[in-house]
Amino acid sequence: MVDYVLARKSRNIASTLVHVLLNLLLGVGAVLITVLSGNPAPGILLVLVSKWRIFAVRARYFFLNLKANLVDIIVGVSIVLLAYYAGSAFLPIDFILMIIYSIWLLIIKPLSSENAALAQSLIAVFLGMSASVFLSANLNALVIVLLAFLIGYAASRHILIQGSDKDFTLTTFVCGLIFAEIAWLCHSWAIIYTFGSTGIRIPQLAIILTIFAFMYNYARQAMIRYQDDFRFKHILGPIIFGAVLVSIIIIWFSNPIFNI
Repeated sequence: MVDYVLARKSRNIASTLVHVLLNLLLGVGAVLITVLSGNPAPGILLVLVSKWRIFAVRARYFFLNLKANLVDIIVGVSIVLLAYYAGSAFLPIDFILMIIYSIWLLIIKPLSSENAALAQSLIAVFLGMSASVFLSANLNALVIVLLAFLIGYAASRHILIQGSDKDFTLTTFVCGLIFAEIAWLCHSWAIIYTFGSTGIRIPQLAIILTIFAFMYNYARQAMIRYQDDFRFKHILGPIIFGAVLVSIIIIWFSNPIFNI
């Protein structure tokens, strides 16, 4: 019996170490292969291969699995695209992206609480919209509108599926449509904040939509919590704070020198 317990513990430790190693290889390898090849395709393929379980099901479960993994896919593909658009030379941003993706895979992604789901969704919104801005910079506005809708839908669904309300189809579509509308309005004036030669470039749109996603979730949670007793004062503080923060960003941090 003792030998069985020891063997079981040894297998658990070994499987944990293998799991950690594979995730580290994915986190580092996805960025590394993108920079070395100067092409995002190998990195994106590596991310998709890591999600092989999506495809290893019957056809009727495929879209359900895909929707359940959208946030993780958005984060992985966005990391690869951000590394690609940073250039083919290694910059500090590439190492930062390796660390971010590794932390996502090992620490953030496995969490399952409502607060963790919110954090995961906000990360997906920020990274996803950042990559979408660079991807669609020289393309038709329809591209970023569709990408923004997908990201808004995925982020909202990821948050709401953790709650007690299972009828959230309309809410997720509304969130996606609002994301798409904001992206369309900002497409013709895409502001990018750059930080010297580090390769760090943060689109203003990514910040705005991340703030909006937080406020949207807070407002909906307050409506569910208070139900018939809901009053606007219950969400007034965060709404005002978010509105003021977005106003400051738009008014004082939209200098044309950042415009792409």
